[in-house]
Amino acid sequence: MRKSLVALSVLAATALPAVVSAADYSDDIHKNDYKWLQFNIMQSVDNKIPFGNQNDTYLEIEFGGRSGIVDLYAYVDVFDIFNSKDSDRHDGDNFFMKFAPRFSIDGMLGKDLSFGPVQELYISTVTNVGDGALFDHNIGLGSDIMVPWFGKIGVNTYARYVRENYGADNEGKWDGFQISTNWFKPFVNFDNGSFIAYQGYLDYKFGADEISDQAGRSDTSLEWFNGFYWHSDQWAVGYGLKVYDDMALLEDGGFAGETSGIGHYFDVTYKF
Repeated sequence: MRKSLVALSVLAATALPAVVSAADYSDDIHKNDYKWLQFNIMQSVDNKIPFGNQNDTYLEIEFGGRSGIVDLYAYVDVFDIFNSKDSDRHDGDNFFMKFAPRFSIDGMLGKDLSFGPVQELYISTVTNVGDGALFDHNIGLGSDIMVPWFGKIGVNTYARYVRENYGADNEGKWDGFQISTNWFKPFVNFDNGSFIAYQGYLDYKFGADEISDQAGRSDTSLEWFNGFYWHSDQWAVGYGLKVYDDMALLEDGGFAGETSGIGHYFDVTYKF
């Protein structure tokens, strides 16, 4: 996707008590530890993935948690899970993985670095891997910030290193930057403990100058996922509307096809 959550979908399991308050490293760095795992069956409709990969039913294995100074979010998407000839992914790429550990600077220094709405600071990383010669690394500064109504959101800024990019000229180079944010806000609560949440993420890439002068490529890209999910202890069911602009730094209508517009996601989740 990330879906996800920030995916995201991006962070469907982060409605955990341990995420609500900043980690306390004053005595035991592991006292805030937690972990989560869930399986999502996702249906994409009019998705603006380049080269016509718009409609597919796929499995997403989403997991994360906290262990000492390490805050982790990750997922693996396995495409065309039902081996359907109607899938745009049929006989194409099989998987995509996002691995995004953040390392608490507060924890490493043993100091509370919070100020104003900023609750905690991190060295933030993301690695994206696709099985068709896509591989990039991102590293930068991350934070947890308190925002009115939303509560705590993650905000991260990265520099981007392109290891593999389907043979593009920016392979093996630092090329551009990314700003990412994610959120999870329950806003309707039911007597049985279930709730409806607004959850999602926004990824904005910019400054990709190594290939921006080439036909069909862009130096900016936007992905903005807006999910509305019903959650119980074991299940979640939701819909996500995703806004794209030149996804993957590929111009809409160029050689990569349709990369801007609106896509839709439908999801059933089982939580472990």
